[in-house]
Amino acid sequence: MSEDRFSTQAWPTEITLRKADKRLIVAFDDGKRFELPAEYLRVESPSAEVQGHSPDQKKLVPGRRHVGIMELEPVGNYAVRITFDDLHDTGIYSWKYLHQLGLEYEERWAKYLSELEARGLSREP
Repeated sequence: MSEDRFSTQAWPTEITLRKADKRLIVAFDDGKRFELPAEYLRVESPSAEVQGHSPDQKKLVPGRRHVGIMELEPVGNYAVRITFDDLHDTGIYSWKYLHQLGLEYEERWAKYLSELEARGLSREP
């Protein structure tokens, strides 16, 4: 994964929460638009609880298939805090991280599903 892909700061032009669909829609000034499922955002939370303090400490978060987003809270002018209905709310999603999650959705999601299967875990609660 090349860090160069993320060196330019993309700025959000639209952030829409579709609670019923459990999706966050984020459009950026570079023309990219992503519909990010709540479950994906939850299992990729930037919080220390999920990411640990180094890449080898990242935790696999099973059982979140039905998780939804309760609230979005702006954090300065650089990020948003997402409160999920499982009450996880410690991740601060920078615009750069949301852009990265959108660009890398397919590979991150496939890796997540593969890791769940390898460990005998499920997306179901």
